[in-house]
Amino acid sequence: MNHAFAARIQARTGRAILGARPLSGGCVGEVLLVDLAGGERVVAKIGPGLEPEGWMLCALAERTALPVPATLLADDDLLLMAYVEGRDGLDGPAQAHAADLLADLHDLTWRAYGLERDTVIGGLRQPNPPTARWLDFYRDHRLLYMAGEAHRAGRLPARLLGRIESLAGQLARWIDEPERPGLIHGDCWGGNVLCRDGRVAAFIDPALYYADPEIELAFGTLFGTFGDAFFKRYEERRPIRPGFHEVRRSLYLLYPLLVHVRLFGGGYVGSVERIVDRFLG
Repeated sequence: MNHAFAARIQARTGRAILGARPLSGGCVGEVLLVDLAGGERVVAKIGPGLEPEGWMLCALAERTALPVPATLLADDDLLLMAYVEGRDGLDGPAQAHAADLLADLHDLTWRAYGLERDTVIGGLRQPNPPTARWLDFYRDHRLLYMAGEAHRAGRLPARLLGRIESLAGQLARWIDEPERPGLIHGDCWGGNVLCRDGRVAAFIDPALYYADPEIELAFGTLFGTFGDAFFKRYEERRPIRPGFHEVRRSLYLLYPLLVHVRLFGGGYVGSVERIVDRFLG
């Protein structure tokens, strides 16, 4: 850590820095666990475009009961958070606890789909213009937007972009309008859920907006984050409409997969193509 960042951390916390070491995770900048005099620990993210993440963490802390790290500083190039220990995986009782927490979050609603401001996912801009209809929002500001970004980055072939555009124009064949928007974390995979002693200690790295909450549930299956215990408990709290597991889950997986195509390319392109081929033939 350079002296300028160290000085800002010391000024904000009022404590001397005793040491710092890298933490894994995140697509943006450097993530450090910082030991301070007096035994306190904080997490420092250093890199460009961090203010939206700090804003989202503060919004979750102020508006919801979802556990998140306390935000100490949210500048564009430095995000400082309280350290939350997560020494266990998301399994057993923690799955049911995660279901309770997300069901409560998804019950929070708003006047439209989107949010009052744009957010980020994996460091990428995530546009959130308030939109009356979910199908319009998902088509224009998730599928078509991220497919276009992936194509411009040279990671999505033009032919596949055209097929995604065709699929996006037919979403109403498979997806009905939800009853109302629900607030979602937006980036729920195992690395963003810190667990300890069978409970969720904190959710990190949000990508907030109001959506059909089923897109959150779909994302949670992409890397095996949510299992049977999660879905059993979630359905007790918020019944899932018929057809999610069989049809809509795959359509909702297209957005996080396109995010991964934009960030990484590689095998994620094939995953997108298989889903598109399933629905378009």
